[in-house]
Amino acid sequence: MPNTRATGSALPLYLQISEALTREIASGRLADGERLAPERQLAQQYGTTVRTLRKSLAEMEKHGMLERIQGSGNYIRSTQSAQSIYSMFRLELHSGGGLPTADILSVEECPKPADLPAFGTAETGTRIRRLRYLDDVIIAVEEIWLDRDAGQVKADQLSDSLYRYYRMALGFWITRAEDRVSLGPVPDWAPAHFSKPAGTTVGYIERLSWAQVSAPVEFSRTWFDPDKALYVQRLT
Repeated sequence: MPNTRATGSALPLYLQISEALTREIASGRLADGERLAPERQLAQQYGTTVRTLRKSLAEMEKHGMLERIQGSGNYIRSTQSAQSIYSMFRLELHSGGGLPTADILSVEECPKPADLPAFGTAETGTRIRRLRYLDDVIIAVEEIWLDRDAGQVKADQLSDSLYRYYRMALGFWITRAEDRVSLGPVPDWAPAHFSKPAGTTVGYIERLSWAQVSAPVEFSRTWFDPDKALYVQRLT
């Protein structure tokens, strides 16, 4: 069930539901042509009203992922190009999908450490540390560095999707990203309730992200628990 775990302004509930359904499509758990459960049943499943659910379905229909047939029901119409706010979020539960949410651990503007790759134009950046969930399952810790020249991050306005925040609050959007996946030790700043203790070897992702300029504006690193989640890249 969607939740509002992150501090600040989390996604509106209707978007949380449409994102959850979109990730179900992308993972193959909802197949092309499949009929969704009746709207009243779906609304109950997601703990919302039929009116809010219909707003979610309209969002999916707008993006070509759903066909609503009067008197028949709602049918999945796209599995190959399911686009969403989290289309660049590559971690999924072992069973597939899962709605990403986050607890913000810290937000700090500071000099870029020497061990980071080159990105942006400033000598400082905003460092954001978060604990990541899929549905209610803790799956990862992450550290994101945004170049200071890309804009000033306001911690009280952050939501579960940083890319959405960049677009809405800072006026730029991420156009592409490069991931390097390997293994790495859980950092010592990871909270005690993360599923793996500090120093444990887990899945590790380094990502450089580009906006509408030639140089990357963001660097992130994510340590994920392979017992809880998998890195999934689909080619369509």
